[in-house]
Amino acid sequence: MYSEWASLSSLIHNGNEENFSVLGKFPMVEGKAVAVSVVKHLAGNLGISQAAEPSPLTTDREVLWCMEVVCFGLSLPLSEHDTIRDCVFVYCEWLSALHPVPKISVPKPVCEDPNLYARKMINHFHNLFVPRKGEAWPFLYLDIGHDVINRQAVLCHRVLRTLQTLAQVSNRMNRETWESLLLFLLAINDTLLGPPTVKDDVGDQLCERVLSVLFEVWLLACSRCFPSPPLWKTFREMCMNWRHRMALIEQWNRVNLVLTSKLLEFMYGPSFPELKVSEEDAQLIPSGMTNDCIAQAWYRFLHCIGDPVDLCHPAIISQTQKFLQYAITSEDVVDPYQHPCLTQLPKIFSKAIRGIAVLVDSFLGIAQPYMDEGSSEKKESSSHPSSATHSPTPPPQRRLAKSFSVAPSSAIKGMPKASLIGLTSGRTVTTSHSTATTNSGPSSTSSLTSVLSNLGQDTRPPLAPARPKCNSILHMFGEWLFEAAHIGCHGSTHISDNSRLGEASTKRPSSLLLDGSVRKSIGSGNSLGIQGMVVNASPSFSPASSQPASLNDATELPPTLTIEKFESGRAEALGALCRIFCAKKTGEEILPVYLARFYLALQQGLRIPEDRSGDARVCGEVLSSIILNSADLFRLDLDGVQVLVPYVLDALEIILPDKELSPKSQYVSKTELRRASIHLLLSMLVLPLHFQTLPIRELSSGSEKNYNPLTFIQLKPRLMNLLINALQVESDPQNTQMLLGGLLLSVQDAAAYEEMEQGIQLDQGPDTPSNLLSSDSAHALFVQATYLVCHRLMSSWKSDLNVSLAALELLAGLARTHIRKTARKLTDDLECKRAVKWLCDYVAQQCSRPPPAHSKDLHSSIVAAFQTAATWLSAHPFLLHDKECLTTVLEVVELGISGTKSQGKPGEPIKMKEEKELKPASMRVRDAAEALLTVILEQVGYFPSPCGAESLSSLLDEAALLRHCRSPSSLTPPFHRNCSNSFYSEQYKGSSPLHHFRYFVIENSTMLALLEEPLGVSDEQDSQPTVTLLIRGPFGRHAWSMQLRHLPRHKSGSKYHAPNPGRPIPMGETSVRPDFKPRYFPESVDRIPLCKVDHSIPSLESTFVEDEKSSMEHAHLARLMERQVAAEAAAMQKSKALLEQIRDSGGQVECTPPPVCHEFQTARLFLSHFGFLSSESLKEPLNSPIAPLMALDINQPGFSHDLETLDGISCRTCDTVHLFYVRARQKTADEILSNVNSSSTVNPHFLEFLSSLGWPVSVHKHPGWSGHVSTSWRVTESSSGFDLPVSDHGGSLYNGENKVLYWADVNSEIAFVVPTLKSQKFMDTISTDGSLTSGELSSGPASFDRSFSDRGYLPPTPVPPEKPMRTFSLDLERQQQLAQQDGSAGASSSNMANEIMPPAPPPPTRQKRLGRQGPGSLHSSGGDTKVLVVWLESFEDWINVPIGDLLNSMATGLEGGTRPSERESFVIFLHALQTGLLRVKLQGPSGRMTLATPLVDGMVVSRRVLGTLVRQTSLNMCRRRRLENDAYHPPHVRRRLKIQEMTQKYMIKMSEPELYTYLFSSPPS
Repeated sequence: MYSEWASLSSLIHNGNEENFSVLGKFPMVEGKAVAVSVVKHLAGNLGISQAAEPSPLTTDREVLWCMEVVCFGLSLPLSEHDTIRDCVFVYCEWLSALHPVPKISVPKPVCEDPNLYARKMINHFHNLFVPRKGEAWPFLYLDIGHDVINRQAVLCHRVLRTLQTLAQVSNRMNRETWESLLLFLLAINDTLLGPPTVKDDVGDQLCERVLSVLFEVWLLACSRCFPSPPLWKTFREMCMNWRHRMALIEQWNRVNLVLTSKLLEFMYGPSFPELKVSEEDAQLIPSGMTNDCIAQAWYRFLHCIGDPVDLCHPAIISQTQKFLQYAITSEDVVDPYQHPCLTQLPKIFSKAIRGIAVLVDSFLGIAQPYMDEGSSEKKESSSHPSSATHSPTPPPQRRLAKSFSVAPSSAIKGMPKASLIGLTSGRTVTTSHSTATTNSGPSSTSSLTSVLSNLGQDTRPPLAPARPKCNSILHMFGEWLFEAAHIGCHGSTHISDNSRLGEASTKRPSSLLLDGSVRKSIGSGNSLGIQGMVVNASPSFSPASSQPASLNDATELPPTLTIEKFESGRAEALGALCRIFCAKKTGEEILPVYLARFYLALQQGLRIPEDRSGDARVCGEVLSSIILNSADLFRLDLDGVQVLVPYVLDALEIILPDKELSPKSQYVSKTELRRASIHLLLSMLVLPLHFQTLPIRELSSGSEKNYNPLTFIQLKPRLMNLLINALQVESDPQNTQMLLGGLLLSVQDAAAYEEMEQGIQLDQGPDTPSNLLSSDSAHALFVQATYLVCHRLMSSWKSDLNVSLAALELLAGLARTHIRKTARKLTDDLECKRAVKWLCDYVAQQCSRPPPAHSKDLHSSIVAAFQTAATWLSAHPFLLHDKECLTTVLEVVELGISGTKSQGKPGEPIKMKEEKELKPASMRVRDAAEALLTVILEQVGYFPSPCGAESLSSLLDEAALLRHCRSPSSLTPPFHRNCSNSFYSEQYKGSSPLHHFRYFVIENSTMLALLEEPLGVSDEQDSQPTVTLLIRGPFGRHAWSMQLRHLPRHKSGSKYHAPNPGRPIPMGETSVRPDFKPRYFPESVDRIPLCKVDHSIPSLESTFVEDEKSSMEHAHLARLMERQVAAEAAAMQKSKALLEQIRDSGGQVECTPPPVCHEFQTARLFLSHFGFLSSESLKEPLNSPIAPLMALDINQPGFSHDLETLDGISCRTCDTVHLFYVRARQKTADEILSNVNSSSTVNPHFLEFLSSLGWPVSVHKHPGWSGHVSTSWRVTESSSGFDLPVSDHGGSLYNGENKVLYWADVNSEIAFVVPTLKSQKFMDTISTDGSLTSGELSSGPASFDRSFSDRGYLPPTPVPPEKPMRTFSLDLERQQQLAQQDGSAGASSSNMANEIMPPAPPPPTRQKRLGRQGPGSLHSSGGDTKVLVVWLESFEDWINVPIGDLLNSMATGLEGGTRPSERESFVIFLHALQTGLLRVKLQGPSGRMTLATPLVDGMVVSRRVLGTLVRQTSLNMCRRRRLENDAYHPPHVRRRLKIQEMTQKYMIKMSEPELYTYLFSSPPS
């Protein structure tokens, strides 16, 4: 940089003649006498002890003579302290001539030409700092007390403070004066700091102060009068002579950091992350300093100490004149590099490299302040006791004097120092931090403690989006960092010390010379080697060219200077390099030579050294720094980075399986180290199955010819074993969850791979129990994962909610994993049974914990365990065929519902149901147990139903059932509540379908709708009592059709009633009919006389003689009897006349059987047969005001609306995931929503990913959840344009308007929607409560609040004839086309029924809008969670995605009137790498429950399992959010509550006789 300029070092070393006084020619006694008398008089006029007076010196000659005396006085022995003090005071006062207002005591000639005299005075001050003749500074303190030293030091501080103030306030200094001042400061620094450090000498006392003044005044000179190149060159040479001083590096770091802060501010603007420095340090930069001046000063200061790597070479540092002089004069030191002060070089080297690392972090935008080394300061303070007890600065000036100090000081021990990010010490700043890190630790960012609670999220600050390219940073700092990274590498090429004694080279030939073949060698896909980089690189490059010969022979160096002592600095360099390369942006290119040097440095750093104390391998500082700072190494598209996989895997095998791992550096957090290792492991798990047999090349170019390269598939067993072993010993909750996510990824990836590759068997031999643990097949991993997770869940994870949830999520994922049949063995049944048994034991163990341990978290884990058990049973129905498994499951269900088991401990009697007290652990636990019981009874082995997985409920409702009725009177227009586009013509005047049903509520939880009319085709000869039920319960709607039959169905063909047998043949003899009058009593009764007792019973006539009312009633009864007798007589007479007429005509009367009965009161029969009409059943229970059987009044307003609302509450959880595609550098929502309109604007893998999330369904034909309540749980007739095929789309087909992607199981259903601008506008037309206006029925989904009785029949929409009608799940024995018939929809009801249930009001002519109490509000009770999946073309765009704007296109109708918050949303970012793998990043709200698994922040996954993992993670996110929400109710609870609400609102309070009368009457119509 300054090779063409001359240095001024000789002027400094040889001294200046102006520093010598003429009095020095005389004997000391005479000179001293003159100086004492003259100086004393001069000092008397300064105003120190009395008022200041004008100076008597009026001519230049007088002033110059006095200055000769003062010059001599400054060189007097230290014992003449008063005289020296007066000399200092005189000059300090006279220097005010350069101030804007000089003091009155300044001589007139000095005021007239201040620069000339100031230069002379500055030069004379040099005498104060140099050793006196005949005195050696290191030995002064043996004879002179500490008071003398302190007073002398105070004078030095006074001079330095005066000069510093002069430079700050003076505006009259010319260039010559500035140069004289700078040369003076260089000279005194060289005088004090040049010699080897001796404890407690003046150089040690003043080094902080003189260095701070030098650097600060130099910065002022850069602003006021930029130093000339000779001065810069001299400054650099002087600094290189002082590198054995710790204070120099601290001051260098301090100034570099302040200049870098200003540099970043004007280079990258205010949006770039601010590099925070203290207010005190920020004042170092003058306010008027220009940007160009800052840039020039920054670069020159950065290089002022030469090559920092020289600090690890004692021979180079000690090659100075003063070290050589000391070695010559000392008997103890033979060679200069053996001086004891050089033992501090490891710490100095570490601090210098750390300074460079912080500068690197500053350009990356991730520099963070934290406390400086605390323990090292304590060690230094113990080695400097005098500085701790005798401060040379007087108390009034101590704060100012020490405000610029950089060496350790006892005055501020233990206080935070965030201003220089751990690079300097000795200054007090007001920050608050809780961690301490020393200069021997790893990188500045790696030691930060974790403050985020989200699973696997990176605890480091995010990289600045506007950060410079990696090449730019490497051009500036790469040479130093690469040299430092190769310190002590084995097999390195050494250079001689003599070649490094001169000026350090700043050229970068090896970084800029490129060869085209090198780039191609990296980008080639045939091999992942980089030999071409090393071969084609510049010849000047060697793997470790910075290794000096002085460090080779350990016997010549003291133990404190061996290469191991410099490991901390090397760790800092490697950590900085890792952060640079991990800051690579998407699409950014890094020079191949840099990649080659980086890979070689990592290869050397990842070698596991053996501990000198034994053969055990340990994790050293270098390895720790690499692991901590390279978490993103395999997540980026670094060319050829896969060559490092074996080396990284070797390192991870040392860290992760070791439970008692003790990092060599005590400042490395074991948890953070393991977390970084897990991040690396998660990015390597999919590599073997992705690259398969692709060989991994060696980095070394001199490999043997017969070398068999390692392939990726060979690493799979090691990776799987490492994952299992790490999970076995991991104790940190967050790390455990990350490993659980990786384990599920491995199992599902292996299963998907084996399913695709049917003919390939990865493992050798069958998975017998003997080799199961050594196999890496999907089945073997399935077995190992199930056993390990269940075991640890029971033993050590049960007390941690997040870990328990992650383990249960993994078990649920394993249950859904499909292992190909050829890989499954006999152990399948046993493993599945064991898993369910462990889940039941886990629930029992959690429930049996003492009451103080029961909390919300505990119950959440129990609820999750029940849900996991339901997943296992539904995925493996054969488990219920096992008696023992079934008993275990039902026992734990009983425990969850009642709180205890009927079968207690062995020997205890069995408790019956009525004997137990109902005390569940909590209502949430009871609800979860009920849900599991329902799954066992209704779904296991029957899911999915013939109707598909879209609905667990029957697709039939009242209107659909009436369409299949036999009775012509019940035929109504084809009406279905879910067919919102089926309208009715004007000729249909039938009543509402509800009036054909009787509605009852049983046990206040189940609603029955009974239809007494038979279904199917009318058959007069085979009419059976038939009842059809719609059962609406907590777990869905079900349709039953029951028939009372006297014969089984297979015998129903034979008639059970005989045909007409005809007239019997008359007998030949006619019997004689005796004619007698029947008697009620025998004739002997009339002959018995009456007694008094007989007269005690009055006659009938005597009872109403005296009672007028009784007489009237008797008369009325008599008239009725007479009327009845007359009617019977007339009927008899008519019958006789008819018989006579027939007899006269010669005919005979045939005997015919009565007609077959077609009218049955089947509702009464059903309720009676099922025990609901018994006296006990009709009594109101004591603990409830509602009887077990209650009839409902369907004629009350709002019943049909509430019934539809009940049907709109799904019996499963419903979630929605919205997917977005973000192209590079897009920041607006409109741009993002427009990407999916065409396949040409999206990655083809994005469409492949969409197809793996679920199956496409048509919104208008889909009976399940469709992403919005306005189109969910209904089947609508689509218009002609709805189902038109879309040939070219980028995912817009699934925008929710016509189609969505759907997936469901027995517990949940989830819809995947790809919003577009068109769908957003469509959603904007929907009201906030999820309904549409009446004018929108013709073009979009119908209103959700359409009810049976609240709307009139509208004209039907024609259906294309070629489109078949939807078939329902009702099994009809015979189906025929029913002819439409006009007529009444039902018979008239009796008077009693009309009194109980008044007739329904006429249907309104206007449609009603649903208010906020619609179905959407019922679903939004804590169940709506916003989940976004964002596909990124450029990974750096994740920070710019407008989540808040995208939420506007994610309406589901479940928001409940509240606007979704960006902070409450979960985001899954996906970025496709060039290798075909995908990188995952998670973002979500922080809370007690972290982000769900299996996806983990930073994980790298394959395309095979991407859709499955995203779907499972989304479901688990929503489930965790529901568990955390106190206001959430499960779906079956919401349905039960709705039924109870309807019961309270519409129940008919009837007595038992009234209920029987109601049942014997016909239903109202």
